[in-house]
Amino acid sequence: MDCSNFRNHHLAFLDQTLPDVELVAMQRHLIECGACARHDTAVRRGLLLFRNLPRIEPSPDFAARLDARLARAREEARLRAAAYAGSFGHRRQRGPSASAFAAAAAGVMAAGYLAVVALNAISPPESLALAPVIATAPEPAPTPVATPAYVASFSAGMPLWPAALVAEMAPVHFANTELRTVSLSR
Repeated sequence: MDCSNFRNHHLAFLDQTLPDVELVAMQRHLIECGACARHDTAVRRGLLLFRNLPRIEPSPDFAARLDARLARAREEARLRAAAYAGSFGHRRQRGPSASAFAAAAAGVMAAGYLAVVALNAISPPESLALAPVIATAPEPAPTPVATPAYVASFSAGMPLWPAALVAEMAPVHFANTELRTVSLSR
């Protein structure tokens, strides 16, 4: 369950209309995700506050007054439309005039022309082309632990085989060891 899925199903979770599997997943997500838990708490508090508000009762003649007011508003709108159409006989043009539009277009074109001229007056910098650089690192000296001869001397069942592969593939040599015969006495 992710946060997006939780928020998409949150109302069904509050109404307890989810299947049991999704209900358990939502509860588990609430325990794991602090942001969704805060969201759930805020929504539940808002619902609690809303449910505890006193019931608002409109006056007995509210519906009749509302209908009368809506009828008056419709009539006023119809009269305004008729007066507008009757006074002009046709629709009046709204917005800027054609000359204002032409002046604005000419101003924009002049500004664009000046910008192009100003930018062409400044010489563009020459393109820089650098020779390609190839960086190489010297091949690291193989460690005796990872040499094929040393690995081949053990059977594949030995636990040294995976360790030799890891040592061979590691970017840093863990140890540079040399095998020598050493006596235990000084």
